[in-house]
Amino acid sequence: MADTRRRVKLYVLNDERQWDDRGTGHVSSSYVERLNGMSLLVRAESDGSILLESKIEPDTAYQKQQETLIVWSENETCDLALSFQEKAGCDEIWQKICEVQGKDPSVDITQDIVEESEDERFDEMPDAAPPIELPTCELSRLEEISELFSSVLPSPIKREKLAQAIESGNYVKRLLELFHICEDLENLEGLHHLYEIFKDIFLLNKNSLLEMMFSEDSINAMLGVLEYDPSLAAPYRHREYLSSKSRFKEVIPITNRELLNKIHQTYRVQYIQDTILPTPSVFEENMLSSLTSFIFFNKIEIVTMIQDDEKFLPQLFAQLVDDNTDDEKRLDLVLFLKEFCLFAQTCQNRDAFFKMLSALGVLPSLGYILQNMEEPVIRQSATDILAYIVEFNPTLVREFILDQRKQQTEDDMLLMNVLIEQMICDTDEDLGGAIQLMNLVRILLDPENMMGSLSLKTEKTEFLNFFYKHSIHVLTAPLLANTATLNPSKDDYQTAHLLSIIMDLLTFCVEHHTYHAKNHIIGKDLLRRILALLKSQHAFLNLCAVRCMRRIITLKDDFYYRYIVKGKLFEPLVTAFLSNGSKYNLLNSAILDLFEFIRTEDIKLLIVHIMEEHGSAFKKVNYVKTFQGLHTKYEQLKDRETNKPDIDGLRQPSSFQNSRYRRDARALDEEEEMWFDQEDEPEAPPVAEPAVIFTDGVVMPLEKEEEPILEEPKEMDKENFDNSNTTNGRPVSPAKCVQVESEATTLSPVLTSKTIPTPTTTTSAEVKSSSLTRKGGLVDYPDEDSDEDEDDDLPVSKRPRLAT
Repeated sequence: MADTRRRVKLYVLNDERQWDDRGTGHVSSSYVERLNGMSLLVRAESDGSILLESKIEPDTAYQKQQETLIVWSENETCDLALSFQEKAGCDEIWQKICEVQGKDPSVDITQDIVEESEDERFDEMPDAAPPIELPTCELSRLEEISELFSSVLPSPIKREKLAQAIESGNYVKRLLELFHICEDLENLEGLHHLYEIFKDIFLLNKNSLLEMMFSEDSINAMLGVLEYDPSLAAPYRHREYLSSKSRFKEVIPITNRELLNKIHQTYRVQYIQDTILPTPSVFEENMLSSLTSFIFFNKIEIVTMIQDDEKFLPQLFAQLVDDNTDDEKRLDLVLFLKEFCLFAQTCQNRDAFFKMLSALGVLPSLGYILQNMEEPVIRQSATDILAYIVEFNPTLVREFILDQRKQQTEDDMLLMNVLIEQMICDTDEDLGGAIQLMNLVRILLDPENMMGSLSLKTEKTEFLNFFYKHSIHVLTAPLLANTATLNPSKDDYQTAHLLSIIMDLLTFCVEHHTYHAKNHIIGKDLLRRILALLKSQHAFLNLCAVRCMRRIITLKDDFYYRYIVKGKLFEPLVTAFLSNGSKYNLLNSAILDLFEFIRTEDIKLLIVHIMEEHGSAFKKVNYVKTFQGLHTKYEQLKDRETNKPDIDGLRQPSSFQNSRYRRDARALDEEEEMWFDQEDEPEAPPVAEPAVIFTDGVVMPLEKEEEPILEEPKEMDKENFDNSNTTNGRPVSPAKCVQVESEATTLSPVLTSKTIPTPTTTTSAEVKSSSLTRKGGLVDYPDEDSDEDEDDDLPVSKRPRLAT
């Protein structure tokens, strides 16, 4: 078991002066050869990776706070903190740091001398620096006190000595007593001196002094001192604002007096930091880190005390979903919960915190608010709370949504559908709420953060199956409704903006949910509706449609390609390109980029279709080489097809002859087939004369001299066609034909009687084989298909093959 004394949390102060949790691990101090000195090492307890490797520099100031914290500045831009689980571990590491720096472990801060002359360096030696004697607290000596404090600040050692003198002499309380006297006497000069004195006390960056200034009986006077800034023409009335204009609401009665005091203290200290004190750039680097740490740990204490109250949070969630709760009360409850979650963002164990909220019913409460509350402020606050949860632990939300489905919850009540509905129904002109909800839905649908497992199925499989069965229709409903006539029925800005948000999500799904998205788009003919958006007057919506088409083609999926060719879906794209004319804009560039991708990737199926259907439209487009390149590749395909030798055996058309067919990846090349056809095999056993069995039961024998050709089926053939007798696109012998169900499949490639030479005689097999049909069509076969093994028992030269 790991030593809990060395267990720590690593924090880094961000640009917003908030502590970011960088992970939990175990700290040690050892010599690191790469850094050439003793260093602090923190290794993650999860995987042993190094979270921190920091050399203990002799001139780095380390500060010990609240018995379990060590804070220091790594460089000019990075403040670090180690929060220990046990005091003993903190003391142990602190002693190591002091040993390296040659300091007494009894001090709470290690400060070293800045670059000065030799005489000054001698005067600043810790052992040589005498204690600072503070002047007596009198009105007549306030100016002297202010000058003393200001003169001490440049020296780290003197700052430490001054802090010790202030703390030991109870100087803060005595100075505050002088403030009351000065204010009663309206001694403005004395009040200005007191402001400067307390500003310098803040700059001492001493946690113990902050606790004295922010105690319950001193903080109000502290606010009064900070009203009298000498640089202001008139004093600010901070105390008046906090006592009268800012109101404290107890949405749920708080009986814990300590918790109440901590909340009040934190609010006032936060007010001092954000409103009263100058921005950090005014001060010396890192001089207010203790103030930030004070607020940070206060928030942690508040969250902990509320969690420990067994009645508080259950009452809050019960009132949130109570129909008898009025809107004003519910708004206060939601705002409190939002603030509570915001405080918890600084907690060491946010995962446990959000799981606790989930167990108490936060997710159904938020779903209830989003679905039933009309007040925008309430809905927005609920969205913000949900964003905290989704961004930190999306799996928690996905598990809740799947549990809803298992409990037979109606589709309209599912949290996922509620989020999509709120996104679609956002009334804000700028759709700010819709964009926020879209990002939440995107996080929930992102396979990259689906790592856990649910029961026997993976999280990714189960959740995506759920989404495409119960929620995708809600997302696409506005798109389908607006493009029912293949023209945008509403084309105002807000509708176009909403459709662009939906298109962003659909494009994300195309890229990340390859299988599910493909089935839905092809099954619902969704791409045709998407390309109808090219007729919109809004360029950003046109670009969304082109972007989606580009993502689909980038996938290099033959199913998509055949779907595009069969549906002639390049037509709206070409029309938009020609309508754009000679305008050099994003739409022009995006469409050209799509065609250039097809050319450079040499997608034969699409090249043939584009040139045959739209080649004439691009003849005059010569300011780019894209269409000339496409025409060249088309001509090369055409020449290759013309010069291809006629080979015995079954033959499948090339991509040029029939753009919906593709050659099986395992088909033999022409040289091998010619070699096999010329080979003599006297020992080969006799085989039955090949025949083709059609769905109407007619058997047509093939003459050995004739070559059956696969040809584009007519519409009637497509409807009546059942699975043809093939193995991965290659016909097998009649012996391998199997009996099929009475229900016909809907595969489009077909063998028709027009493709076979008319036989001069009819065999008896016509009657006996009426119940047989050919198995399988020319479809997109996976490379690892094992059906090829069925032909292994036949001699090579006798196996049916497709010509290239």
